[in-house]
Amino acid sequence: MDASTIALPTPDGPMPVYEAVPGGPARGGAIVVQEAFGVNGHIEDVTRRLAAAGWHALAPHLFHREGSPRIAYDDISSAMPLLQRLTGEGLARDLDACLAHLDGAGLPPERVGIVGFCMGGTVAFFVAARRRLGAAVTFYGGGVAEGRWPGVPSLLELAPDLRAPWLGLYGDLDQGIPPEQVERLRATVAGGPVPAEVVRYPEAGHGFHCDARPHVYHESSARDGWARTLAWLDAHVPTPAA
Repeated sequence: MDASTIALPTPDGPMPVYEAVPGGPARGGAIVVQEAFGVNGHIEDVTRRLAAAGWHALAPHLFHREGSPRIAYDDISSAMPLLQRLTGEGLARDLDACLAHLDGAGLPPERVGIVGFCMGGTVAFFVAARRRLGAAVTFYGGGVAEGRWPGVPSLLELAPDLRAPWLGLYGDLDQGIPPEQVERLRATVAGGPVPAEVVRYPEAGHGFHCDARPHVYHESSARDGWARTLAWLDAHVPTPAA
């Protein structure tokens, strides 16, 4: 596996992207979408995990317009202004740059999956509603009932437009995403045009997959969620034609 930070062109200037490439032919492409804390060591580790599983993986720095900072986990006050400056238009441009890069590597959008965490889970859902990707996975993505950014409607509003098979992973102890909202989302995506599944973890809270944050990490839920993620990508992202 090779892993390094590259720069991709966007209309708003170069965007750093952490790229991890498997040693052999790629099973497909994968985009990892960051939490509110930037593309930090944990997000880079997740990107490498996907590459180890055979995926050509990218983690774009969505705060590149603000200098691509890494925010400490206990410094949410520094992350909030960055979050507030995100827009649907900017997010779309950034993710399209990643899709173009993977397409140039022989992986068109239908052979790409997207996996997002926290704010990234919301972004993954947003992208899955506007691009016909192979698959999408959301870990505890907010904005279920109310839009989070200009140009990004709530997940409930976006759900009828899903164009990629979607898996949502949520913790019942999440203080920001009530289980009632998760169940509304489950019911809404169930009647949609693509396969969709929601999994709830009764003992997990927000951020349960992040093993760099011991106070929120929930090992059994994280392991199960990751196994489901790989299985969802394998099931829905088409393999190369023989």
